[in-house]
Amino acid sequence: MKLPLDIPDTDWRPVVEAWAASPVGQKLQAYLAERDATGATIYPPEPLRALKLTPLANTRVVILGQDPYHGPGQAEGLSFSVPEDVPFPPSLRNIFKEIQRDLGKPFPPTGSLVRWAEGGTLLLNAVLTVENGKAASHANRGWEQLTDALIKAAAEDPAPKVFMLWGSYAQAKAPLIEAAGQGHLVLKANHPSPLSALKPPRPFIGCGHFSTAKAWLEERGRGRPAASRPQRD
Repeated sequence: MKLPLDIPDTDWRPVVEAWAASPVGQKLQAYLAERDATGATIYPPEPLRALKLTPLANTRVVILGQDPYHGPGQAEGLSFSVPEDVPFPPSLRNIFKEIQRDLGKPFPPTGSLVRWAEGGTLLLNAVLTVENGKAASHANRGWEQLTDALIKAAAEDPAPKVFMLWGSYAQAKAPLIEAAGQGHLVLKANHPSPLSALKPPRPFIGCGHFSTAKAWLEERGRGRPAASRPQRD
């Protein structure tokens, strides 16, 4: 992981800088430096990459994850995404399965969602770093204060957005969005993990979030421009 944190030069910068200067932000950065100095392997290399690839002004969809992948070579700073040469994790496979069912699109050749990010989908985890082999090892260390502030900023921005909240952890962020009163579309379903994707109360497989979001954004003039539309997403 790169230290100090590389604050993105986008319209997210004021939010990140305010957090970085706060006592919580300072404490987390000191903790990361300490863990790095002791030889801990921390993923991903660029924790704030989602903010670089998807400026607030371009954000049309927000997909909230919980924690980066904690296996070697998996996390790339975007929720659910893995680098091009990495096999699909089970949750990501179910996401592609639902896209195939909902939109009729074939599975893509890669699990990297960089094109989604570049096309206006903010792929944000609530916790932005993790240690090798230790799921949720950096939870409750201070990242949540930053990502809550980012969600709030996205919600307060009046440009129409779709928030996809999959699983109880993501759905707990709904009050931050609804309090902004901007009329964004909030879609809820179970997490795409095989443990919950087919179970009630809101099965992920069959949720129809992708076609719903597409139609809703197009009605409001925020469909993806043809020039930036990837062949498969």
